[in-house]
Amino acid sequence: MNEAAHTSGSPSGSASGSPGKRMLSEQVYALLRDAIMRGDHAPGDALKPQDIAREQGVSLAVVREALVRVVGEGLADRLPNRGFAVPAFSDRRWQEIAEARRTVEPVMLRMSVERGDVDWEARVRAAHHRLARTPAFAPEEGEHYTAVWAEAHRVFHRTLLEGCGNPVLMETFDRLWTASELARRWSAQRDPHRDGADEHRRLEEAALARDADTAAAVLIRHLTLTAAALSGRAGHAPERET
Repeated sequence: MNEAAHTSGSPSGSASGSPGKRMLSEQVYALLRDAIMRGDHAPGDALKPQDIAREQGVSLAVVREALVRVVGEGLADRLPNRGFAVPAFSDRRWQEIAEARRTVEPVMLRMSVERGDVDWEARVRAAHHRLARTPAFAPEEGEHYTAVWAEAHRVFHRTLLEGCGNPVLMETFDRLWTASELARRWSAQRDPHRDGADEHRRLEEAALARDADTAAAVLIRHLTLTAAALSGRAGHAPERET
């Protein structure tokens, strides 16, 4: 069935009603997302629909639909009269996301330390063990850290917080984590001497020692250093914030 088959009876028109187009759009979306995450497109680079369509052998409609999805995940911007582009290091959103995370996540961690049971402790230990044993970088995956490490990293942070027992807060964490993924990758590249492994070890130790004050302080610094690398202030994050 071609893309023009559904020209009536569909509120979204022919293109979005075509299973073939949806599949192509999904494929182009995955390619674009992976390319941005790998660092194939530098911050501020234009994402030209015509070029992408030609390279992938698909229609402009397919590419634009995929780009809209990438924009929705915060991995690209839609610019008035200028098409699409990868966000810049200096984009204020990264600092706003970091501020939101520094506000929400330490509170959740305190709740986890207070409420988490023995099963939570076991999950935290297991998640940290997997993170510590997973290589962060591989030449074949580009200049940013690997997808396997990224998932182990997400699971560790999520496991630390899920002891809070509040699904609404966990949904907030999930949204903020997704929104900040690109900034995390850029931050690691811009501050290569940062000892993230030690930061994660200290987080695990403080949480399992039921030391809420130390755990929250370590987490705040951890989040602050990520944002600081993007603003050129790496290494100058405060120990604690009030």
